[in-house]
Amino acid sequence: MTAPSPVSPVPPADLPGTLGELRTAGHQHRTVKQELRDNLLARMRTGGDRFPGIVGYDDTVLPEVERALLAGHDLVLLGERGQGKTRLIRSLAALLDEWTPVIPGSVLNEHPMHPLTPASRAAVAEAGDDLPIGWLHRSMRYGEKLATPDTSVGDLIGDVDPIRIAEGRSLGDPETIHFGLVPRTNRGIFAVNELPDLAERIQVALLNVLEERDIQVRGYQLRLPLDLLLVASANPEDYTNRGRIITPLKDRFGAEIRTHYPLDLDLELALIRQEAQLVAEVPEHVLEVLARFARTVRDSPSVDQRSGVSARFAIAAAETVAAAALRRAGLLAATAPDTQPVARVGDAVSVVSTLRGKVEFESGEDGREAEILAHLLRTATAETFRARMAGLDLSGFTALVADDAVIETGELVAAADLLAQVGTVPGLAKVLDRLGLGDAPIPEEAAAGIEFVLEGLHLTRRLGKDVTEDGRTRYGGRG
Repeated sequence: MTAPSPVSPVPPADLPGTLGELRTAGHQHRTVKQELRDNLLARMRTGGDRFPGIVGYDDTVLPEVERALLAGHDLVLLGERGQGKTRLIRSLAALLDEWTPVIPGSVLNEHPMHPLTPASRAAVAEAGDDLPIGWLHRSMRYGEKLATPDTSVGDLIGDVDPIRIAEGRSLGDPETIHFGLVPRTNRGIFAVNELPDLAERIQVALLNVLEERDIQVRGYQLRLPLDLLLVASANPEDYTNRGRIITPLKDRFGAEIRTHYPLDLDLELALIRQEAQLVAEVPEHVLEVLARFARTVRDSPSVDQRSGVSARFAIAAAETVAAAALRRAGLLAATAPDTQPVARVGDAVSVVSTLRGKVEFESGEDGREAEILAHLLRTATAETFRARMAGLDLSGFTALVADDAVIETGELVAAADLLAQVGTVPGLAKVLDRLGLGDAPIPEEAAAGIEFVLEGLHLTRRLGKDVTEDGRTRYGGRG
């Protein structure tokens, strides 16, 4: 499938309208790779954001991408799923000129100073400086194709149009061709996602595009010097396996760049904050649990390392936890109408069942998927607890369950009910401050902090815990 076609913005009225006006304005024809190089250098000099929305690649992937663009190389991004390869590729279009002149009606987006087809060259020769020109926005200069086994040469390159042949045109005439996605992205950027999934004969069709910059259709060569940047994405395992991609095609790419998951916890958190569409408040300590959870799952020997664990796992987890908080507020509206939707660490349990389909496990772990994820979530929660609560005196919380007392919480326990059970706790203010919940947290934020401490004390074997048949959690006794 291709990326959805954007609607082209309306060009400014002060842009030249004819080829003569374009020449008078001092416009110079540049190739796509020259455009990218010049605009990238301009942003470097002014300190502008070169790749908006790309998190965690500043010191690793992006310098390699920049070197490839400055060198004028076609490139392939190698990485496991959910590493932002497609996002990075799409961001390259922002380095193109905002508006570029084209010959109106040209399916190849031909530049009026550099026509390609006989029809366009004839039009330029006949009209001269009076040739009307159009303007194409950079958002329309990006093409994308997800490689699938049923992709054909016609899809990517083009095919002979039998109706035009019947009208008397010769096979060597470009007017006989219904052009595919690649030539229609001439003077732009074309991306092939999951390149190794293309059949070998389709990969062969890309060879001339990458090196000779012309195309071949049904056995005859059509000399069209295409001007584009070709970018591809692939899984490293598939790309390095010669049975999945032909060696000559690999040789045509000027740069192979490895992507990766966020290297540290702060970058993982930044990615979640940027991408997650949260329908309720999710405190920072809960987001940290989810970020650590994703990293713990990613590193687990029970998980297939060749498949990886997408960044979308942590993003979806944050959205699920926020939805659980919103659900609680909705269900408690009748008895606690002032309840605000604030996520608690207990809400994270819901992600184990809903997100296990995003993880590929090793074959020997069949049937244990939920158990493994639940264990890793507990590990992530304990790590967050130790990191956040280190050095604090939490004896006031353990004293709450002295003399066989219990504190009950759960998905449908209102914040007011939990706070009523707890009362005044020595050290609570320091806990809430350490969790970033401020000096005057609302009841739901205070409840989120208290539940986190209770769960952390249980996981570090300082409190007991039982789960009732109706899903409520009771903390009490020794761990």
